[in-house]
Amino acid sequence: MSGRVGVLLLNLGGPEKLEDVYLFLYNLFADPEIIRLPFPFLQKPIASLIAASRAPISQENYRAIGGGSPLRQITREQGENIENVLQRHGVDAKVYVAMRYWHPYTEEAIAQIKQDGITRLVVLPLYPQYSISTSGSSIKKLDEIWENDPELQAIEKITIKSWYDRAGYIRAMNELIDAKLQSFAEPENVHIFFSAHGVPVKYVTKYGDPYQSEMENCVDGIMKALRRDCHRYNAHTLAYQSRVGPVEWLQPYTEEAIKNLAKRGIHDLLVVPISFVSEHIETLQEIDIEYREVAEEAGIHNFDRVPALNSHPIFINDLAELVMESLGTKTKAIAA
Repeated sequence: MSGRVGVLLLNLGGPEKLEDVYLFLYNLFADPEIIRLPFPFLQKPIASLIAASRAPISQENYRAIGGGSPLRQITREQGENIENVLQRHGVDAKVYVAMRYWHPYTEEAIAQIKQDGITRLVVLPLYPQYSISTSGSSIKKLDEIWENDPELQAIEKITIKSWYDRAGYIRAMNELIDAKLQSFAEPENVHIFFSAHGVPVKYVTKYGDPYQSEMENCVDGIMKALRRDCHRYNAHTLAYQSRVGPVEWLQPYTEEAIKNLAKRGIHDLLVVPISFVSEHIETLQEIDIEYREVAEEAGIHNFDRVPALNSHPIFINDLAELVMESLGTKTKAIAA
């Protein structure tokens, strides 16, 4: 393969110390793909107000999980593992990390890519399902940088938008789900609860965001494979968490769906963080602490969560294979 190959992993980022929280939140809400305002000049002032009002609560939440987000460290480990798999299969690639709202920022990663003389770059968002507010925002930022830099335009850029239907990703998810089901006294009675990050309804209805349909198709694919490969026929629910502000978000909302299941007499609940491939605030604090309390108060006392994929070998191998497919590299499928 001619030229130097790079792989750019895109992720959200997260504050690593409590004093980072305000600026991280400001960066998040200053992104027009997160909050779409009719008057762009209001974006930064409103972002500053929201960040200031939310920072104290957010700091408490980060304090509850050790004082900062583990996302940067986990993403770096994922990158190193993908790089190692690629190297073993004869692809001399270097993996970079670009976070949207915290270090290493996209600009930092791009500067390193230019310095290293990369000539072919695979852009790989670490979001299985595409949304304009996650992968879309990161890709848009990247495109803006590209358009203004002739040096970057000489690099062949291959962008992967989503990969929720990958067989390896689904197999890795089901391995984790099946292992957790076995820890319950009556695995067949466990209700599998997929909790995805929410988006405002108008993103789907007005802006054509494919996120909801990709999420539903992803859950369907996981459940079909779980029945086929693990002979699990559990009932399941898909709900959405992490809504912000007064606008309508995708429903059902996670906390309400948990309460409704309790009313139906469900006692065993296994939560699957479906839109997250790394442990971070929304798994470690929102699900493990907040939603566990919601479940307990509603009468669901057998509550557990499937861990995020992090560097699960099947998952890492599948992402490496996806990179090779994108590069057109002829290689046998990676054995898990």
